[in-house]
Amino acid sequence: MDLAENVREGLRSINANLLRTVLTAMIVTLGITSLVGILTAIDGIQYSVTDSLSDLGVNTFDIYSKRNRGGRSSGIIEKPQPPVTLKESMRFIENYRFPASVSLSTRVTGIAEVKYKSKKTNPNVMITGANNEYVALEGLNIEKGRNFSTVEIQYGTNVAIVGVDVVKALFDDNEDPLKAEISVLGGKYQIIGLLEERGQMGGGGGPDNSVIIPVINASRLSSSRILRYGLTIGITDPTQMEMAMGEATALMRKIRRDRLGEANSFELAKSESLAERLESITSVMRIGGIGIGFITLLGASIALMNIMLVSVTERTREVGIRKALGATPLRIRQQFIIEAIVVCLMGGIAGVILGIGIGNLISQVIGVEGFVVPWIWVTVGMIVCIVVGLISGYYPANKAAKLDPIESLRFE
Repeated sequence: MDLAENVREGLRSINANLLRTVLTAMIVTLGITSLVGILTAIDGIQYSVTDSLSDLGVNTFDIYSKRNRGGRSSGIIEKPQPPVTLKESMRFIENYRFPASVSLSTRVTGIAEVKYKSKKTNPNVMITGANNEYVALEGLNIEKGRNFSTVEIQYGTNVAIVGVDVVKALFDDNEDPLKAEISVLGGKYQIIGLLEERGQMGGGGGPDNSVIIPVINASRLSSSRILRYGLTIGITDPTQMEMAMGEATALMRKIRRDRLGEANSFELAKSESLAERLESITSVMRIGGIGIGFITLLGASIALMNIMLVSVTERTREVGIRKALGATPLRIRQQFIIEAIVVCLMGGIAGVILGIGIGNLISQVIGVEGFVVPWIWVTVGMIVCIVVGLISGYYPANKAAKLDPIESLRFE
């Protein structure tokens, strides 16, 4: 009996016990589905966030307020640092000489209610104060209308750029939002621009549900509350990133009057570090997904081994006949291992298809766009199926190969 005949015989045996085979394969399917599904969802999330970061580009870095509130760090008492102010931010923009675009922004509130005539939004609109570089450096696009002018930024005119969710909540399909006046935090603002739909992971806020107003105007709305201002610097040549960050650090330390030898009283981070942080988080999530898949596949391999042991017992006479006709222990072993691998592959293929579908469905539910096929994890899943088949099938196959032909023929 050659190898090809062994494969055909294995398939015939599987077909003869189809219900048992399907039930066993379903256990493997669950393991592969959990493994591929979780990893597909994680890859989808990472792809979406990485794509959003790529809009900002690797040639940007941010300066923003420190959020420490005092306390100890490595045995040293840290004093709380005051937030970066509008005046300091404006001085930075005026004195930063490196070839770059500088965006200035602050978040006024995330629970605003915007009104237009008799209509109003839910009280969850984000109001952002920004200059005219903000839209470009945040990777946003103006679909209709225009950006802030220099005069509007300088004098803090009551104009606004709004997201699509705000437009949908306040205007009918046949209404043109441009030049319409909306009420924001008690003031009247004329809409001059509409943002292109961006989408937001998990739904809810983000640029789509926001109103952007001139930063000077935003500072007037803060009343007694202290706003935190942030700067995003985009340089034209990414190879000069370190030099640009060095000059920015020196200038901001001078503006903030940080003493020599003391730590910065502000935070500085480049966009690449956000991608690295994302990778570290998704790596932990992948380990968790692999752990869940491993536990499920362990249960599947034990169930498969049990089924194969039952199969060996049921076919003891058949093994005896094959040995009497000249089948070697190697061929007997091959036959049962092939059966185990085929069962695993059947479950694995179904598991991969279900895993990709479920993983992408999870991504869609939490707001991630696009369809992801993780070919690396698909390949890993199929290799795991073969390994599980080998491990689960070897002991029963070895037991069958060692059966005595005379005793096997007497088996009832």
